[in-house]
Amino acid sequence: MAVDAAAAAQRLSAAVQLRTVWSATDANAASFEALRQLIQTSYPAVHATLTRQIIGQHALLYTWPGTDPQAKPIALLAHQDVVSVAPGTDKDWQVPPFSGAIQDGFVWGRGAWDDKSSVMAILEAVESLVKAGFKPRQTIYLLFNADEEVGGDEGAAQVAKLWRQQGIKLDFLLDEGLVITHGLVPGVKAPVALVGMAQKGYLTLKLTAKGQPGHSSQPPKRHAIGVLAEALQRLEAHPLPGRLEGLPREMMESVAAEASGPMRVVLSNLWLTRSLVERELAKTPAADAMLRTTAVPTILNAGELENVVPGLAIATINYRLLPGNTSQQVIQHVQQVVEGLDVSVERQPKSAEAAPVSSTDSAAYRALARSIRELQPGTVVAPGLLIGGTDSIHFTDLAETILRFRPIHATAQDLPRLHGTNERIGVAQYAEMIQFYERLLRNVNER
Repeated sequence: MAVDAAAAAQRLSAAVQLRTVWSATDANAASFEALRQLIQTSYPAVHATLTRQIIGQHALLYTWPGTDPQAKPIALLAHQDVVSVAPGTDKDWQVPPFSGAIQDGFVWGRGAWDDKSSVMAILEAVESLVKAGFKPRQTIYLLFNADEEVGGDEGAAQVAKLWRQQGIKLDFLLDEGLVITHGLVPGVKAPVALVGMAQKGYLTLKLTAKGQPGHSSQPPKRHAIGVLAEALQRLEAHPLPGRLEGLPREMMESVAAEASGPMRVVLSNLWLTRSLVERELAKTPAADAMLRTTAVPTILNAGELENVVPGLAIATINYRLLPGNTSQQVIQHVQQVVEGLDVSVERQPKSAEAAPVSSTDSAAYRALARSIRELQPGTVVAPGLLIGGTDSIHFTDLAETILRFRPIHATAQDLPRLHGTNERIGVAQYAEMIQFYERLLRNVNER
């Protein structure tokens, strides 16, 4: 598929210029409405062929009817909303963060990577397919949520609820996720496309320590802040155990044949070298997160006046659950670790269990891997575990296979740009994204 990269980049640039930061008060409604209008104007064939629904305030759901009513539908997901720019960091950007500037071969700005490039690339591909007369065998849904960055309750969750009511079951669902890595897999020189076959769960606990309040001139022997500090110290000293099993191990075994030197021997014999690999992975936060359920205190609250000993001290701890660990197991672990301290453990409302692990022995995974290799020969495709969160978590009971992958190239130097400063995507790379979605839909249609 030939892509006019310059024209496509201009349309992406226009989308990036719109400040679509989700707000509970809908303060940025005009930006979301402007993006909706931009999409409608930019992709006339899509809007002449697919039906569009607005879900909640701004989520867009497109339906492309398939020719086989008995075939299970598929869904491609991406999100319109972006994270805000951290206050005071605007000056650190090479260009203003919502400029959508096209320079040095890149489209710059918040959302250029996460995730307007996916929204626009999918639409570019579908626009071209429609114009080419392509007829999908399976009904295709395109869901562009507007509140993914804050959990997806207004958009994705409502679509999932709607599909449950309608009895819709998906063949597979593709959402944002892992990327094509360069130099990030030890010992492997070739690009490695990691496909998220599951994502970690989400759990937040509130620990409340009690103590004797009073005047600071007569402090008690045991006070709430000290009790809470001891609880946090115990939890840090007793993390949930890590293990090189499941998806992380499958990933290592999948790339072993492509590794060079001693690393090839190490990865090809994990039955013998597993403990060594675990110790090495545990040294890096991102790698360690693949091995265990992680925990980190994110909010601390205690005291109001400098001369008053507080009676309560509260810590909020965020957990990301490894597949195989449940929320209840984590709660029991925390309760056991802080046993003997006057600390209560309370589960907070927003939570999700780890997603089921999709099989690599599925037609959907094979079609995705084939699409990557056809467009970029020499790329290694391997399953992986997504340690962050995506809208796909709302659909775990509705799809036989869920794949979490974004056809974006990334080095170690690129990763801080995600939700960070100087977010960008290469113009040529963006053209490759469009080709990927077009190729994937064709390959799926040939199954």
